[in-house]
Amino acid sequence: MSAAGNTPGACDPPALRLSGITAGYERRSPVLRDVSLTVRKGEAVGLLGPSGCGKSTLARVAALLHRPWAGTVHLAGQPARGWRYRAPRAQRTFAGVVFQQPRTAADPRLTLHALIAEPLRATGRAVEATDRVGRLADAVGLGPELLTRRPHEVSDGQLQRACVARALVLDPGLLVCDEMTAMLDASTTAALVTVVEDYRARTGAALLAVGHDRTLLERWCDRTVEAAGLGAPDERSRTPRARETTPAGTPASGT
Repeated sequence: MSAAGNTPGACDPPALRLSGITAGYERRSPVLRDVSLTVRKGEAVGLLGPSGCGKSTLARVAALLHRPWAGTVHLAGQPARGWRYRAPRAQRTFAGVVFQQPRTAADPRLTLHALIAEPLRATGRAVEATDRVGRLADAVGLGPELLTRRPHEVSDGQLQRACVARALVLDPGLLVCDEMTAMLDASTTAALVTVVEDYRARTGAALLAVGHDRTLLERWCDRTVEAAGLGAPDERSRTPRARETTPAGTPASGT
């Protein structure tokens, strides 16, 4: 749902604009070709499709974690000026990302406290860790005793809660949730969706939620993008808040 009940993107530049994105991993087999997508400030957009359709690649491009071969990425109205750690700090921290598999996204050497605080340390804000980690751990349902444990000492659900807290610790303007709940039970899914929505209601952050669960995305988001191969998804309004549709190019080959 739209953060804080606002009309998404009424006056502000979009939180995310992807234009003509072509990307992949092998030059002769693009996963995405000429894909365009806009997520307005405060808007929740669901990207729906089966495994292998390219939606996770698009999510990584949106978060500046994967450089496209062609096309442009704008965050809060500004063109991307780099990728991964070569991006300016303000851009590489604009998106908070939660991946599907927390065990591959978490450093096994870190306690959950250190895991959540990792972005603060990386941006020279370690002094804020005690307060921010405590508040976020409480929000995601992690007690103090769990914060001293390492990934192998907690469940997948507990670890994903820590990963959600990590994604929020820098107060991002855009959340990219890539199959965030795919490995979770119903109660943990509901809890983490609530955490994300509470954050968005408080801050006006936008959301790009990637998944294959149509029911979840249609309940969670203002609109969904159906990724039939993610070359030409049909953007369909799922709630009265959705205002516009965005074409997404032509079908990619090789996927």
